[in-house]
Amino acid sequence: MNAIKISASELRQKYFDFFQAKGHKLIPSASLIPENDPTVLFTTAGMHPLVPYLMGENHPEGARLVDAQKCIRTDDIDEVGDTTHHTFFEMLGNWSLGDYFKDEAIAWSWEFLTDPKWLGLDKNRLACSVFAGDADAPFDAEAFGVWKNLGMPEKKIAKLPKKNNWWGPAGVTGPCGTDTEMFYWVGDADKTPDSFNDDNPLWVEIWNNVFMQYNKTAAGKFEPLAKKNVDTGMGLERTAAVINGLADNYLTDLWQPIIKKIEELSGKKYGETMAITRLMRIVADHIKAATLIIGDEKGVTPSNVGAGYIVRRLLRRAVIYGQRLGIKKGENWVYRVAETVIEIYGQAYPEIAKNKEYIQKNIEEEEERFEKTLENGLKEFNEQCETLVCSIKENNDIALTMPGEIIFKLFATYGFPVELTREIASERNIAIDEQGFEEEFKKHQELSRTAAAGMFKGGLADASEETKKLHTAAHLLLASLRQVLGDNIFQKGSNITSERLRFDFSYPAKMTSEQIATVENLVNDAIQKDFPITCSEKPLAEAKAEGAMGVFDSKYGERVKVYTIGSGADLVSKEICGGPHADHTGELGHFKIIKEESSSSGVRRIKATLS
Repeated sequence: MNAIKISASELRQKYFDFFQAKGHKLIPSASLIPENDPTVLFTTAGMHPLVPYLMGENHPEGARLVDAQKCIRTDDIDEVGDTTHHTFFEMLGNWSLGDYFKDEAIAWSWEFLTDPKWLGLDKNRLACSVFAGDADAPFDAEAFGVWKNLGMPEKKIAKLPKKNNWWGPAGVTGPCGTDTEMFYWVGDADKTPDSFNDDNPLWVEIWNNVFMQYNKTAAGKFEPLAKKNVDTGMGLERTAAVINGLADNYLTDLWQPIIKKIEELSGKKYGETMAITRLMRIVADHIKAATLIIGDEKGVTPSNVGAGYIVRRLLRRAVIYGQRLGIKKGENWVYRVAETVIEIYGQAYPEIAKNKEYIQKNIEEEEERFEKTLENGLKEFNEQCETLVCSIKENNDIALTMPGEIIFKLFATYGFPVELTREIASERNIAIDEQGFEEEFKKHQELSRTAAAGMFKGGLADASEETKKLHTAAHLLLASLRQVLGDNIFQKGSNITSERLRFDFSYPAKMTSEQIATVENLVNDAIQKDFPITCSEKPLAEAKAEGAMGVFDSKYGERVKVYTIGSGADLVSKEICGGPHADHTGELGHFKIIKEESSSSGVRRIKATLS
């Protein structure tokens, strides 16, 4: 492996140390599976779990925070294979919730990047961009002035439009604002330009400071916010590569052990050819992402729906591309790569090491299941080829082309990526109708989006009265389940919109109709008694000592919010939670369980409403 000047773990820790010295409290990464946000399958950015606090709710750890957030992005999965795209990545972030603003945020970014005590990057190889201004908001003269005063040459402070230097709002309305981005020249140091050009790929973005200073109204106006926030993000993978002088993220210590394991299994060498390099990147990326999703504290297992489908797709693509590298079938090799992922991330994210056996079980089962599916897929492919040959003989066609709907069937039913179909077809001198496939794929996407729009309304920032009530009902539901089914019942996940709640809990068997009725009655009894709901902030250890339940220990900071329903002999529930909640149980109305079903192995799911 190339000599590493600073490891990724050292970089992560330096970031924490720097901002803790500036008065920030270190908070742990939230789960990769968003809490009560039905609009997305995964946590996609560092700011995602902090939206309620950016919207005005008080954070128990105060107004200055620092963290490393686990993230998953699948929109550009087909881009994976180049030097920079990753499905899983870590976003380092520091946050000001109504505290400091542009002066401090920019000055600290500059200090962390250039001070020899921290990263010590060459100032001459740094550039930045600020918002140029438009009809909605003026040129960000404040940010421009801060950079100029720090010594950044004016030619290296680019004034760019909204598409480059503006964030938000998350929805149609809400907090938004300008940002300033930092870039590092990754070309030859002695050829560093004296001005910044956004179109030059050798200028690599390494940090982004978002300044939430406006509120976009329903009328489309941008009004200044009374409470302004700073939301910053630095991608760990990209920054680790830049600091170590690497043009390829996969040469950092976050990737090289995984690549070495794939080399060992395949007998090929990274860098041997462009094709082999690309395949190794895809295999490494997909197994890493799947491992971290399955091993998450709210881990998702392979399935045919939602986030589980993404896990299945990642693992199956890894198997296919592994075979293209020459890794033999039937060896259960995927988990051997996953073990290396666990070794890399187990210390930073202890839940990954703790769930090692669970990860192994699910990956091996999926690999074995897919081996059988692949056989059926190849059989289907061969049958389609025979049909095409017969068609040519009957119709005297010259070209042999596989229709788009068949390519899509292979993709959707058997997990064949288009690349695989293209490669196998090429070996048999068969063309494929890629445009027809794209049309089929788009139709499928539109149907999926329509279904999702019908199923999922609301979101993380949704603090409507109905959502608050259903969130509170989830607390009553857990307390009632524990009363009926036993103290070994724990929450495994939830999804709440303004119309219904979905609640996952640990239980190995289907509930009886009597158990369901009893749970429902207990919740409604607590509602009828109109218990008060109180919130207190305290150290995590104190909350635990008082018997407060926590869903996932690793996601909490040193101070937490504890919501209590009832008191004394009438204590119903005491949980560590972020909110939002009703003030009294009597506000909830009538609770009704609509469905009880299996969610995954050892996990049941209840869907319920309030009326």
